[in-house]
Amino acid sequence: MKSKERILCAINGITGDHLPFTTWCFGFQPPEHLRWMTNGKDVKYWYTNRLEHIHTLPQPWTLEDDFKRVLAWFSVGIDDVLDVSVPWGVHPDVTHSDSDIPTGNNGGDSQYPVMVRDYQTPAGTLRHSVKKTGDEPDGWPVQPAVVQLIEDYNVPRGVKHLVTEAADVEKARYLYMPPDSIQEKWFAQRMSEVKEFADKHGVFVQAWTAYGMDAAVWFLGVENATIMSITDPEAFGRLIDNIGETDYARTELAAMNTGVDMVCQRGWYSSTDFWSPELFDMFVFPNLCKLTSLAHKRGKKFAYVMTTGIETLGPRLADAGVDVLYFVDPIMDKISLQKAAELFGNRMTMVGGISSVDLNSINLEQINQRVKEAIDILGPTNRFILHPVDSIFPDTSWKSMETMIKAWKQYR
Repeated sequence: MKSKERILCAINGITGDHLPFTTWCFGFQPPEHLRWMTNGKDVKYWYTNRLEHIHTLPQPWTLEDDFKRVLAWFSVGIDDVLDVSVPWGVHPDVTHSDSDIPTGNNGGDSQYPVMVRDYQTPAGTLRHSVKKTGDEPDGWPVQPAVVQLIEDYNVPRGVKHLVTEAADVEKARYLYMPPDSIQEKWFAQRMSEVKEFADKHGVFVQAWTAYGMDAAVWFLGVENATIMSITDPEAFGRLIDNIGETDYARTELAAMNTGVDMVCQRGWYSSTDFWSPELFDMFVFPNLCKLTSLAHKRGKKFAYVMTTGIETLGPRLADAGVDVLYFVDPIMDKISLQKAAELFGNRMTMVGGISSVDLNSINLEQINQRVKEAIDILGPTNRFILHPVDSIFPDTSWKSMETMIKAWKQYR
C-alpha cells in the first residue's frame, strides 16, 4: 500500500496495511545519512512548504528539497506529506514604505530598534511596527529584514500591530484579499509540479488555505484581539468576515485542483487559551462550516489545527464537518488518550498521540512506552495517525526520533 492510500484509509476510518506515521519538520536536523546537497550546499535542516509565505528560513528551502525530504522519510518508513501554502492577494492600489526607529527614540523601544512598515490603502494609512530582536538560534526561522504582513514572530515582537481600532478594519481588508491572476498562476504551476511527484510516489498532498483567528491575532495582537471581540464585536466581526472571504477564495482555489487531497486551516490561535466557547461559536464556527462544506463539495478532506483545548472545542470542530484533527497532545494539552478516543474516535481522524516535548525530556524506554500507549488506545479507532505534536525542531534528537520509529514499527 502506498503512503497516500494508507493515510486516506486512516482519514476514512478504514483498516489499512498498518497505522500511518507522519511528522512536520520545523528546522529538524537529520542524521548525515539522510541529508543531501542543494546548489552545492549541505541541507543541514529540514522544513516544509507549510511555512512558505509566513516565515523567513535561515537557509533556502526549495520544492525539490521538499521532494527529497519525502523520499528520505519514505526510506525509513515514515508516511510523509507534501504541503502547499496557497498565496493571497493585495489590492493593486496599496503601496508601502519601510523605515527604522533607533533604540530609545520616540515611538521606538528602549532595548531594540523598531522596524516600521507604513501602508497606503484606498481607505487610509496603516502602520505596522515590530522590534528588531535579531536572529534565532541555528535552524529556527529568522526575523525578516522588513516588517512582513504575516509572520508568527510579529506577535511577541509587536510595538504597534496593524489594527488597533475599529477604523483600521476596513483598511486592513486591502492587504489580505482573494488570490489574483498572478497568485492563481503561481499556484497552478506549483501544483503541476507537486502532482507529478505525488502521483509518481504515492504522496498525500495538503493545501494550507485558511487562517481564521490566526490572522486576527497576526493583525491585532493577542490582547487587542480578545479585547476587541468583547468590547466591539461588530468591528471584530467585520474583520473576521473579511478574513473569511479571503480564506474561502483560497480554499476554493485549492479545492478545485485535482492534485490536492485535503485543505487545512490553521487554528493555533483559536483555542481556549484565547477564546471562550461562546466567542468560538460566534467568530470561528460559521466560517469554518462554510469552508468544510466547500471542501467536501469538491471531494476534498478538511483538516484543522488546534493544539490545546480540544476536549472543549474539538466536538465543535467535528460538528462543523472537520475530517482531521491536528492534534491530540497528551502533554501540552493534558487530554488523556482515552478521552480523545471517546470524543473523536468515530467523528474525526486524530493526528498526534505523543508530544515532541517528550522527545527531548524523557528517556528512550519511556518514548517507546508512550508510542505503545498511543497505538494501543487510539489505533483501534482506525482513525489515528501517529505524529509528534506539533513538529520536530532543531533541538529534537535523531536518537529520539529513531526510537519512536522503531516503536511504531513494533506496535503498529
